[in-house]
Amino acid sequence: MSSYHLNRRDLDFLLFDWLRVEDLLARPRFADHSRETLDAVLDLSEGLAADVFVPAYKPADQREPWLDADGVHVIPEIADAVRQYAAAGLMAGTFEAELGGLQLPIVTASASMAAFMAANISASAFPMLTMANARLIAAFGTPAQVAAFARPQIAGEALGTMCLSEPQAGSSLADITTLATPDGDDALGARYRLRGGKMWISGADHDITGDIVHLVLAKTPGPDGKPLAGVKGISLFIVPKRLDGERNDVVVTGLNHKMGYRGIPNTVLAFGDGAYAPGGRAGAVGYLVGEVGQGLAQMFQMMNEARINVGLGAAMLGYRGYRQSLAYAQERLQGRPAGADAPAPIIGHPDVRNMLLAQKAYAEGAMALIFYCARLLDEEQTGQAPDTARRLLDLLTPAAKTWPSEMGLAANDLAIQIHGGYGYTRDFDVEQIYRDNRLNPIHEGTTGVQGIDLVGRKLARDPAALAELRARIEVTAAAAQTHADLAENAQALLAAWEQIAAFAVAIAAPLTPHALAGATSALRAFGHAVVGWLWLDMALAAKALPADAFTAGKVAACRFFFEQEMPRVGLWLDLAAGSDIATTLDVEGF
Repeated sequence: MSSYHLNRRDLDFLLFDWLRVEDLLARPRFADHSRETLDAVLDLSEGLAADVFVPAYKPADQREPWLDADGVHVIPEIADAVRQYAAAGLMAGTFEAELGGLQLPIVTASASMAAFMAANISASAFPMLTMANARLIAAFGTPAQVAAFARPQIAGEALGTMCLSEPQAGSSLADITTLATPDGDDALGARYRLRGGKMWISGADHDITGDIVHLVLAKTPGPDGKPLAGVKGISLFIVPKRLDGERNDVVVTGLNHKMGYRGIPNTVLAFGDGAYAPGGRAGAVGYLVGEVGQGLAQMFQMMNEARINVGLGAAMLGYRGYRQSLAYAQERLQGRPAGADAPAPIIGHPDVRNMLLAQKAYAEGAMALIFYCARLLDEEQTGQAPDTARRLLDLLTPAAKTWPSEMGLAANDLAIQIHGGYGYTRDFDVEQIYRDNRLNPIHEGTTGVQGIDLVGRKLARDPAALAELRARIEVTAAAAQTHADLAENAQALLAAWEQIAAFAVAIAAPLTPHALAGATSALRAFGHAVVGWLWLDMALAAKALPADAFTAGKVAACRFFFEQEMPRVGLWLDLAAGSDIATTLDVEGF
């Protein structure tokens, strides 16, 4: 049976002791909530995740979704888990009351989702995508589109997808070729017929709900009838699986078989191949969202939400692996300490303790990064300085997607190591957790793509956001310098950010291939420096609480991160600025 090992006190510490979520409840949007209602949501999430999502974890890995003449099917345990999530009203968490929502703080909803992602990452992907889909339609759709397509998703009656990539165009969205041609208007807006193919589309067909709402990027035709070139020609369309009970012209032509995340189908989609013909005509019916040419800008809302949620999933997989390897290390008897006559738990071995502390620092640091970003979303929505919150979030998003994905996977690697020979067997969860997490450095833009985003857009184009971030870091450092055991860490933090500031100045000029070659190293340095700051801030929060083993563990993890991890910041920045080997080697040399 799969184990879970979620420590609720870790969530409570992040939300209430560190981020002070209760302060948000004084704002009008959250006036109907109290600490008791927030606790009730977390209690519900923790219980449902353990009772329904965990039992589906290993079965879904062992029996992938399958495709037959009736479409795509998932195992009953996955379908039941997603339906129970919807029945509990959790899809409605952060939406406005007039849409049937609960108006929860986003950071609380993130903690709720964290419990499900730790329990079953692939099952949790269904509601994650659906809520982001509905949120985009609610933001940019017409009232009729919101009523027809967003509300059913918020109510859990339909599920949603995002359809961006194509077989020939993964992250390079300017090169998509799916074509949408005008087909008149009706009560739902400007109607188009879509023809083309999409690849790597999660949840694009299944038997959980009767309808699925696809959000599809496509190009409209130019004067020659061909797709408009570049990103300016990209528009966004709502393409439902069904129209008035009739099948739309959207067909799954194949399933991708993944090393992990197997509970949710990953599909190849064909739009408008004539298998179904709504109204007697081939072409998938879609409804334009907003205006022609606005599709990529609109889709960035869903893409950025997905990037942060990918980071959350990676963090929770790292966390689950840590909790399981901690439990194993406390129980597994192997080796004899000096002077002992009998085997002792392996947690007594210094190397194992180092690996456990590293996992704790990676997993809990990743959780902190994602929850901090969720808190910024609440500030953008309800705070007094929404523009500042938005710019900080934009700056942090590449790290929020990438750092948990890379370091959560590193934590999972250590979890397998602690389990020894059992770690790579299917009897223990850690081998599956590793396989599930290996997707996240690729999901929603690879690490390299995120590095280019940070170096080429965020650091180079918005020095004010970096200055605001450094100001917040300096507040933490000043407070930490009043504690003897943290003062040295505070100095190391400030030194790291001096290096990052110097790097940002150095790349302010137009980017060269040499600078792009170092973008991934720069992103790793930036992410480490951000998480170092958050760990120091969490250590201060822990010190403000009554001292016990829990708070001592937080402070120790902070100090461990500074001793073992923060020295990498300078090394990575040197790599980002120093080598031209990769960019100058002739192709034949590879």
